[in-house]
Amino acid sequence: MPEFRDQTYTIDMIIGKILTDDRQYDISKLIAAYEYAAQCHEGQKRSSGEPYIVHPVAVAYILLELGMDTDTLCAALLHDVVEDTAATREDVQQRFGHDVAMLVDGVTKLAKIPTFTKEQQQAENVMKILLAMSQDIRVMIIKLADRLHNMRTLQYRPPQKQQNTAVETMNVYAPIAHRLGITSVQEELEDLSFYYLDPFAYAEIESLLDNKKEEREAFIESIKARIAERFRSEDFVTPPQIDGRVKSIYGIYKKLYMNHKTIDEIYDKYAVRVIVTTDNECYSVLGLVHDMFRPIPNRFKDYIANPKANGYQSLHTSVLGKEGIPFEIQIRTWEMHANAEYGVAAHWKYKEKIEGKTVLDSRIAWIRQVLETQQASDDPEELVATIKNDIAPEDVVVLTPKGKSVSLPVGSTVIDFAYHIHTEIGHRMIGAKADGKIVPLSYELRTGEIIEIQTSKDPAKGPNRNWLDMVKTSEARAKIRSWFKRERRPENIAAGRAQLEHELRRMRMPLTQEQLLTILREDLQQPNCDTLDDFHAAIGYGGLSLTKLMPRIRESYMRRFAPPEPLNTELPELRKPSKSGSGVIVDGVEGVEVKLARCCSPLQGEPIVGFATMGHGITIHKKQCKKYCEALERNDPEEMGRWLEAHWASNLPPEDLKANIEVLCVNTMNVLNDITRVINEAHLAVSNFNFHMLKSGNAMLNATVSVSSTEQLNTLLNRLRGLGDVLAADRAAY
Repeated sequence: MPEFRDQTYTIDMIIGKILTDDRQYDISKLIAAYEYAAQCHEGQKRSSGEPYIVHPVAVAYILLELGMDTDTLCAALLHDVVEDTAATREDVQQRFGHDVAMLVDGVTKLAKIPTFTKEQQQAENVMKILLAMSQDIRVMIIKLADRLHNMRTLQYRPPQKQQNTAVETMNVYAPIAHRLGITSVQEELEDLSFYYLDPFAYAEIESLLDNKKEEREAFIESIKARIAERFRSEDFVTPPQIDGRVKSIYGIYKKLYMNHKTIDEIYDKYAVRVIVTTDNECYSVLGLVHDMFRPIPNRFKDYIANPKANGYQSLHTSVLGKEGIPFEIQIRTWEMHANAEYGVAAHWKYKEKIEGKTVLDSRIAWIRQVLETQQASDDPEELVATIKNDIAPEDVVVLTPKGKSVSLPVGSTVIDFAYHIHTEIGHRMIGAKADGKIVPLSYELRTGEIIEIQTSKDPAKGPNRNWLDMVKTSEARAKIRSWFKRERRPENIAAGRAQLEHELRRMRMPLTQEQLLTILREDLQQPNCDTLDDFHAAIGYGGLSLTKLMPRIRESYMRRFAPPEPLNTELPELRKPSKSGSGVIVDGVEGVEVKLARCCSPLQGEPIVGFATMGHGITIHKKQCKKYCEALERNDPEEMGRWLEAHWASNLPPEDLKANIEVLCVNTMNVLNDITRVINEAHLAVSNFNFHMLKSGNAMLNATVSVSSTEQLNTLLNRLRGLGDVLAADRAAY
């Protein structure tokens, strides 16, 4: 379990820390902001039972650690007063000035919009914050501190809320922290999110590290001592600082499970950081450590000459010590170190400037790019996908033929590269070369390659619709859609109308144009669709997803225009596709694909319930299924509206359905033969047969058997339980 830093901070702790800092703060303004926030939040409690004011104070303390200024700390203390109390933006502005009011307003969420889904609401809130931070980056820094403290105290929230918050943090806020260069916040957000999303994997890696903690610490200290001894004979401007660290738990997880590596193949799980004064000293230190330790081939990265997209600079090299243990050495200057730890916050902490332009301005250009990309889409939910894909920590760095480096997300293709260079180069692209070799347009970029784009001389040349399935970045996708939106409107209208009419026929909704226009304007509220032609065109060029829209259109149709007479109780039987052939009746629904849930594998005769899945028909679960039981506990009206009464059709012929079983047994010589004999005598087909040893010394058999009813399955389980070496035999879900 992570070490939750959820201590209760006080205004006295903030003042005490300020008094030891050499920067100037307006303490009287901070105290006034605290007193006003405490007054507004009087009587409110957090989920932990503490007074609510502890949260804004904690957020302010986090921002103080990052070195933010007085107005930012005041806005942190006041960031929830407009959203959660009777205070208004005007009240805040009158008391604390325009800047503080603007920051508070930027962090404040949008009011709930009833017609929006949860995903749309999230996307709109993120869009509002991005718009505000494009004017003042402090908005997002406050939001990151707010989310960090909420994650530190997430153990007090219900399990489902923990999951939802962790997913949002991993997909949105951790990537933004990475792009802003605030490494300490990024890694803590990732580790805390990972703990709630996969606690078992978290515990496994944590245990793996704890088991060798003393050995690891001794190893790092010995490396630091050897490097320090070697440096004593060298001439540095000031003595280098040498630190040691262990890679974050989520960082190790990505290498272990996502890159399919073993713990011994992670060369940077141990790292030593050397901080010097000048760039030249960085390269001198590199030569010294390569002389002391054997470099591992292809493990050197020069982020000083080629900084990352978020401005990160450092030299990275992986080496082997005498013990044969691989470790990483990072070499950077003090200025690079401040940028790596604090990112854009270093602007306030160290007041750094570039000639005629602040470092800050160059660091937040990506925000405007995200906003411009989003404007080309009619789907607000695409914003979250943009942040998740385009601002992810993993980048590839390739070169143009003139030697300019370009960073793009891992998985980007040569089409993404072309559109990143220039929109017209993307539109007129007809081919590409990687390191001088012709590659297909779907070719994924690799770090270090020189990419050359071949273009058509025909100015009318445009992209291909198939490119939408090849590109990785939302920037490229938006530019392709924008071209089709602008150049192929009649074609888009016809294609979109055909797609929509097909879906309406499939779902048996005989909507007139007037009825559809009413739904479009009053229920769907698509901002860029004033007419049906706009709506059809947006579907045609891919700006709107019918998969997401059809459930909302159906809900509006049933509420506004469905026939008032009662539904016929003698519904026709709905058969599952011929693959399983099980007949199911779902009350009030017909003509929709019905499939059995894989999580609980319901069998004929068992009580069942249906779940309407957006764009994918109805999934049938057992009424004892964990998912249905958890939904009943949450009792969310929106979610419960998607659970439908269902039952098995009468007079069904025997069908073969899949049932998962697990058998716990004593590991004797004949136990496997006895189990397989019982299954064979029942004349049942078996698949996914797995027999493995447990740490206890017993054995577990997992198998999938084809049965025709619950009675047949129960008979099999009872016979297995009757075997002398079988300890338990039950149905399982996997």
